[in-house]
Amino acid sequence: MNMKQYLKSLLLFFLLTALCVSQASALEYSVDAPEDYLFAVPTSQDIILQEESVNVNPSKTAALAAPGFRTATSYLPGSGEHLTPNLAPGGMAGSLVNAVGNADYSSLPSTEAPAVPGNNMTWSIGPTQWEESASVGFTDVTDDLYYKDGTLGTLEIPAIGLEVSIVQGTDSAALAKGAGHFEDTSIWSGNICVAAHNRGTNSYFGKIHTLDIGDEITLTTKLGTRTYAVTGVEKISETDNSGTASTSDNRLTLFTCVRDEREYRWCVTAGEVV
Repeated sequence: MNMKQYLKSLLLFFLLTALCVSQASALEYSVDAPEDYLFAVPTSQDIILQEESVNVNPSKTAALAAPGFRTATSYLPGSGEHLTPNLAPGGMAGSLVNAVGNADYSSLPSTEAPAVPGNNMTWSIGPTQWEESASVGFTDVTDDLYYKDGTLGTLEIPAIGLEVSIVQGTDSAALAKGAGHFEDTSIWSGNICVAAHNRGTNSYFGKIHTLDIGDEITLTTKLGTRTYAVTGVEKISETDNSGTASTSDNRLTLFTCVRDEREYRWCVTAGEVV
């Protein structure tokens, strides 16, 4: 190889080397990351809206179903029943959810409200009667209401041949003695709630789901004797505590398990026969 060819080859080598270096360096680049505000906003935040008062519960546990139109409680603040009674404060622990119930006010004196132009409806009960009739009935269990044998009274349901003593509490020890009275419910005025087993030796409420509308139930306590008529027989969820709510009318509410359906309960309601 002569000098001319050698130089030509050397020049070609340097050209190829420079070309490779140029292509390699072209692959080296950097991209500036976008600012934070260019990223997607989070879908969950701790505080969506901050109000002046922070002691407000905006969750569904505080939601109330509005009372019926023109009922006695329709104008009372905070009236109605919880949409999710089992999620209300204390609901999951088995305690009771207070609510105002309905009653029959047809016997109250009539007082018409001022006429509204273009409105033909009138209200038959005035403000003073609304306030008085909407009060919740409740009678607490006191020591003087116990009989000598420790019971609170007797429940009789002729349609199913039942006569059973009522004891305080709904735990296993209480239900072994008779029908158990829910401790946080009334024992006379308002809503009286009682539970019992549906099978075994003490299956006192084993047939309450067979009761018909109108069947009578008699309750006897130291405060007197009342007769109730069945108004409903319903299968409810085991977490549904709405039936234990206090009411302004006198009623009985009976509970027992549903055989072989652990997640359900039978609930029988009965109103006082006047």
